[in-house]
Amino acid sequence: MKRIIVTLVAAVSVWFAASAQQLKYVDAAELNIIGKVLPTPKPFTRVDTEKYHFEDKVIERYANYSTGLMVVFSTDSKTIAAKWKTSSANAGYNMTSIVCKGLDLYIKKDGKWIFAGVGSPKMGQAPYNEHSGTIVANMPEGTKECLLYLPLFDRIDALEIGVDEDASIAAMENPFRHKIVFKGSSVTHGASASRPGMTYPARFGRDNGFYVCNLGFSGKSKLQKEYARIIADTQADAFVFDAFSNPLADEINERFDDFVDIIRAAHPDTPLIFLQTERRETRNFNMAMEAREAAKQKAAEDQIRERMKTDRHMYFITSEDFLGHEHIATADGSHPTDLGFTYMLESISPKILKILKKYGIK
Repeated sequence: MKRIIVTLVAAVSVWFAASAQQLKYVDAAELNIIGKVLPTPKPFTRVDTEKYHFEDKVIERYANYSTGLMVVFSTDSKTIAAKWKTSSANAGYNMTSIVCKGLDLYIKKDGKWIFAGVGSPKMGQAPYNEHSGTIVANMPEGTKECLLYLPLFDRIDALEIGVDEDASIAAMENPFRHKIVFKGSSVTHGASASRPGMTYPARFGRDNGFYVCNLGFSGKSKLQKEYARIIADTQADAFVFDAFSNPLADEINERFDDFVDIIRAAHPDTPLIFLQTERRETRNFNMAMEAREAAKQKAAEDQIRERMKTDRHMYFITSEDFLGHEHIATADGSHPTDLGFTYMLESISPKILKILKKYGIK
């Protein structure tokens, strides 16, 4: 009996040793990082803050986030892991730790990007800015095409991807076509998505094979000229704007034309698709909020309808169905959850696709 137990222990030890294969790590900066509207001197930031200056330090901080960035690579490893460094900032009140500081991996299977696993950040333990862990293990043999989304609400100071010691890993070409830039508020930024790859721009890109860049700036998207200048310098096939969630009605009326003028000077014929702001659930019983939000929506529609009289490449998508009708699609009355983004995409995707098709974007 004793001999049998010893034999079993030895067998299990050998199995674990084989399973716990040593990993090697490569700097993700040496792979292909996509999702930037323009090149940046730092590999994991989405806007060059040396070229584009923001008086608002919160906007500058957001510009240095890795929101919407993706690492694309191929590997024949059975395990994918990661080590990464962020800031020590806490997650927002309406955010998961994964959406704030974590990683979100998709692997192509049968022509579709399928969720594979997350890199869960270390929360509540010092050092608060250093994270590591296995994203997925025990995969079958063969080469995998991988798409790794970076954190939405933090910067990445360093990122290494781990694979089996005897496996290969290589940069992959951008697997998406065309280039569509989404500019907007915390809704576009993805505050209450569950994971970085679950924002509506990311899902729109994966679902349709489009190369999408995310310029969501939570609470700070108020038709500022700085944003318009970045967009003017960006070559893209189309721009989609969630432009009216943050500014008040007066700000919309004062700033809209100047914002569009800067963009149109550089992109006279590029489709500009404006989304009406969602009908926030916080309006349901708060009459002051109802009045304020109704005024914003009216100002937005009035400005766009007037501009559309002379701009045949401008489009407006209304928001009646953005959050469904069951009152269950937000985390806090304003920010869509994954369900909310599902409703939103069901509403806007057919309309955006119809517009893009007119320009040969399909």
